Amino acid sequence: MNAPELDHREIAPYDESQFVSRIEEMVKEPGFEHAVRWVLPDVDYTQFVALLRSCRNKREFQVQIMQNFLERLEAHTTSGITTSGMENVNPEKSYTYISNHRDIVLDASFINLSFLRKDMKTSEVAIGDNLLIYDWITHLVKLNGSFIVKRNLPTRQALEAARQLSNYIHYAISEKNESIWIAQRQGRAKDSSDHTQESVIKMLALGGKGTVADSLKELNIFPVSISYEFDPNDYLKAREYLLKHRDPDFKKTQHDDLFSMETGLLGYKGRVHIAFASCLSSMLETLPADCDKQEVYHRVCHSIDCGIHGGYKIFPINYVSYDRAFDSDMYAERYTTEEADKVTAYIEGQLDKIDVPDMTIQERNFLRTYMYTMYANPLRNKLIAAGYC
Repeated sequence: MNAPELDHREIAPYDESQFVSRIEEMVKEPGFEHAVRWVLPDVDYTQFVALLRSCRNKREFQVQIMQNFLERLEAHTTSGITTSGMENVNPEKSYTYISNHRDIVLDASFINLSFLRKDMKTSEVAIGDNLLIYDWITHLVKLNGSFIVKRNLPTRQALEAARQLSNYIHYAISEKNESIWIAQRQGRAKDSSDHTQESVIKMLALGGKGTVADSLKELNIFPVSISYEFDPNDYLKAREYLLKHRDPDFKKTQHDDLFSMETGLLGYKGRVHIAFASCLSSMLETLPADCDKQEVYHRVCHSIDCGIHGGYKIFPINYVSYDRAFDSDMYAERYTTEEADKVTAYIEGQLDKIDVPDMTIQERNFLRTYMYTMYANPLRNKLIAAGYC
């Protein structure tokens, strides 16, 4: 085994030599069986475990286990997944897909499902170690091709972890010929206004060779946008916003993270659309050789945002919410009275789920505006992108 593999084993997905032993460890954990029966209530668990044990590599695991699971989720929790721009993806190349981040689990999963349906290679997926609450979750995500992002470290250790992560991503693209997926920012944008964090691009540039532009060009950065008609976690994001407003030191618990994962998986998402923009390598090639690295970071972030914002699919709830959030009738012709009434009923129903004690009328009004803004922001950013990209 060469040095890069040894260096990356701690965060890398499981390789084929580990598959059998890790599956055995996973299926023996009572928590795993409980989770499977919760998500798949009609499952024949013995038969499911036998199918798991037959998997010898990531591709078999994804085709035999994950594709079926994701298609069942699609059937029961969405009105269908559509795609655009997949013709821009060269199946022979490896990319760094960077997308907006709505759901803890499903953003990258639905993107990979789109690849599986076209018999294209999937991407390895970045996942924060804060979500690896149980050993079986670690086994599951690493069997499925995820690599680990270390969170909440002291400054010096955080820099070392960022360098390790960047080196692994460059290694995956350049030597393993694997595509990877990473979110454009750490954590989800609570107000659904998606903007690429410069720190993510700086991390990606730590690995590789040559200038910052050369290092980023190696990665074949490819913006992807994912649009959910409804965000099952919208009321949980609003709840968190209110609790932080009441107490700036409020922090989510592990239980909060688990419940958010469960809600995102099993909650209704309506229509889902995935839009592939285009690879940024050609843009990076046009930059002057003496381009300041800060300017490179700026241009890459701007290009990613343009690709993501321009790819949003806009639904009636976005038009209605824009008019409600900004007190306008600009998009009144884009939705019917019946659609507007359904949006009102939906938002009020989600607000009713927020279990914060002693919520005042003013706080509920505040959260109502917040939720309308949450659904208005994708439209707002798409409009800005149309004018500036």
